[in-house]
Amino acid sequence: MKPVFRFLLLLLLIAPALPVLAQADSIKQADSVNTAGIRNYKLQLETLEQQRLADSVKKVQLQQQLQSLQTTDNLKKEQLQQQLEALNSREAQRIADKKARIDSLRATAKGYPVTGFFKDTLFTIYSKLGSFSARDRANAISERIQVLGDDYLFSGDSLKVVPSENTFDVMAGETIIVSVSENDALWNDTGTEALAQAYRKIISDAITHYKKETSFITLAKEIGLAILVILLLVLIIRLCNKLFRWTALKIYSQEGKRIKGINIKNYNLFDAGRQIQLLLMLNTVVKWFVILLLIYIALPILFGIFPWTQNFAETLFSYILSPVKKITFGLWNYLPNLITIIVIVFVFRYVLKFARFLKNEIASGDLTINGFYPDWANPTFQIVRVLIIAFMLVLIYPYLPGSDSPIFQGISVFLGFLFTFGSMGSLSNVIAGLVLTYMRLFKINDRVKIGDVVGDVIEKSLLVTRVRTIKNEIISIPNSTVMNSHTINYSSDTAERGLILHTTVTLGYDIPWQDVYRALTTAADRTPLLLKEPKPFVLQTSLDDFYVSYQLNAYTKDANKQAVIYSDLHQNIQDCCNEAGIEILSPHYRAARDGNMTTIPADYLDKDYKAPSFNVKMDKDE
Repeated sequence: MKPVFRFLLLLLLIAPALPVLAQADSIKQADSVNTAGIRNYKLQLETLEQQRLADSVKKVQLQQQLQSLQTTDNLKKEQLQQQLEALNSREAQRIADKKARIDSLRATAKGYPVTGFFKDTLFTIYSKLGSFSARDRANAISERIQVLGDDYLFSGDSLKVVPSENTFDVMAGETIIVSVSENDALWNDTGTEALAQAYRKIISDAITHYKKETSFITLAKEIGLAILVILLLVLIIRLCNKLFRWTALKIYSQEGKRIKGINIKNYNLFDAGRQIQLLLMLNTVVKWFVILLLIYIALPILFGIFPWTQNFAETLFSYILSPVKKITFGLWNYLPNLITIIVIVFVFRYVLKFARFLKNEIASGDLTINGFYPDWANPTFQIVRVLIIAFMLVLIYPYLPGSDSPIFQGISVFLGFLFTFGSMGSLSNVIAGLVLTYMRLFKINDRVKIGDVVGDVIEKSLLVTRVRTIKNEIISIPNSTVMNSHTINYSSDTAERGLILHTTVTLGYDIPWQDVYRALTTAADRTPLLLKEPKPFVLQTSLDDFYVSYQLNAYTKDANKQAVIYSDLHQNIQDCCNEAGIEILSPHYRAARDGNMTTIPADYLDKDYKAPSFNVKMDKDE
């Protein structure tokens, strides 16, 4: 038991030194402030402060002039009042500029903490005041709070917030504990007086808590409680030693009885003596593990009793447990790997058995799966078997000693050969199907064009993609063909942006293009499944020898009904052109106008329309 007591005594001796080390680390971190940004901020702050002082002097002068004016001099008063309002507006702008500069520094600037009695941070100082830097202010405030803590006559009500010329001061009697400036308030996003009141409460609560924690009665209770924890720990450790001593005797007593060694057929792996030694060693290891676990549990309780050491239990644990963890894991690092390998092999063995069972059931016809034929069972099982074994090896190799050996190069070559072989035949379609799944080219019910095939996707499988055309034909396209073809998806963006349908009409140069535009857009508006918004539009795509090509474009949300929409649109184009008196002629149509009937249907012509007669012009020879 002496080593255990020495260990506990060592922990109690080094604990008071830990706060000093932590404080030194915090000072080093505080010194790493972004000095360039702070220096620039200080220069800007001095400029704003000079502006504030000048505006304050001018404001006082204007107020004095206002007070000295007679009541009848309203014009002069109004001028002075306007100047005061301008100064107030400039003051508000100055504060806004200062706050913007402070906000830009929040990400990089580091404040200096004002520490309490237990090395805890009460609040943080970011800006200087007068000749005191932010660090000097934080140190000075911390020292003054320490002095107040030693004052036995101190009471929380003795702290007052007193306004001064440019600051609000938290005072204890005639001593200023902390002065709160406008910059401090801006750093904390609050008002100057409100921040001073908050600091006063924080300081008062900290001193009150310190006096309560350091009172004679409290310290006596804490020391007594710590002694009680240590005594209980020692008592429990003694009981553990007796328990494990009893278990060691029990192990000795079972030699030749229950402990007869381990035999594998005719091979004696462990005789009784070696088995006894192994069990005794395990008994000792478990004993020390339990003792260390008890200490591990007792330390937070022990350190949590005293306010000075409450924040250092985790640090102390890291000092003790980190080396122990490294040694322990260094000795036993392979045991978890071996268990992991066994579990992986066990799981994958039964996964293969289950896959083989499914293959046999499907091949015999006892198990039917919709869309999966019995003759697919064996090839699919072979592919799945190779993938499962490859995946199992990939999982196992990192847990083997020397896993960084060239074996991984061999595995890479094997997988490369597998995928190279899979680029041909059915396996290439399977791989293409997997790739198409993650490429998200289309989904079920999308209207697509794959190569020369246009239709709706009705099925996606590992081998083929099936498309139903507008003539109700079902076309199966191998996935490898889909991968190598140009694919157009008409439905992917239709719901959000709409699909633009277009058709081209060729009309002669004798027809004004404005009339054509009106007729075509009217035809689009009459078509039921075309959208009114966005509006249809017309493009002149070419000026040919005998005609102009007009392309009508209109939006729709029904990409799967293009055939019906085009049919209705073409009907409406004919109707609207006829209504507007526009003849739709074929590109090579020629007509002798004299004596020929117009091509517009009779329903659209005037009732008194008659075909013109032929004009014959005769030249007489003189």
